Amino acid sequence: MMRPAMNPPAGSTIARGGKAVYGAPLGILMLEARFARIPGDMGNGRTWPFPVLYRVVPGASPEKVVLDGAHGLLPDFIAAAQDLVRLGAEAITTNCGFLSLFQQQLAAAVGVPVATSALLQVPWVQSLLPPGQRVGVLTVSARTLTPAHLSAAGVPLDTPIAGTEGGREFFRVLIEAEKDDLDIALAEQDIIDAGRALVSGAPEVGAIVLECTNMPPYAAALRRQLGLPVYDIYSMVNWFHAGLRPRAFSGQSPWPIP
Repeated sequence: MMRPAMNPPAGSTIARGGKAVYGAPLGILMLEARFARIPGDMGNGRTWPFPVLYRVVPGASPEKVVLDGAHGLLPDFIAAAQDLVRLGAEAITTNCGFLSLFQQQLAAAVGVPVATSALLQVPWVQSLLPPGQRVGVLTVSARTLTPAHLSAAGVPLDTPIAGTEGGREFFRVLIEAEKDDLDIALAEQDIIDAGRALVSGAPEVGAIVLECTNMPPYAAALRRQLGLPVYDIYSMVNWFHAGLRPRAFSGQSPWPIP
């Protein structure tokens, strides 16, 4: 367990050490993939308004994690998470919502806060909605998002869900064929079409959580089309980071956290 940073005595010139990397308290576990990661994608460093640490997990392909339940990959994710903590990460997240399956095991193994999936937001968002409204989930693959994935994130098993498997670009590039190039306009249309299908099948949906960490670039377009609040890995990680580095307001002495 990492010790909290201590406030040095006034006037002290001592800089506290103990880790390899400073100023990037959040570590991100990445799948091993080669498709384009545009701004807004979790794997694009320009997405974040703060520095992050990345660690690619060898062999953890999108196909293995999304279609095959990440079978046999838990030790690799634990090792990568522990490496990030050794580097200086004070909290861990991942770039695939299907890794909710590893939420408890990763948190137990690394001893720092862990948020494996954007799906963890579903109970929070549900608590905000008026009576009669529900959270809906958009995922890259509805057919392989199992009750086990949902339960691990605290998501009710009867949650309305829609996927992008029927689209022309998003699922094909990320999962089915894992292409290098991505047609952004077609991918956006796939997300919008899946969102329309979701609310058409479940008119009680009052807010949407995007499971897939590659979907945030399209969240604003989805919000415009459906007129519903949209939450994703970007909203969750910004909240997560805010607890690691709370804002020091005017007139306050900032806590000297490395």
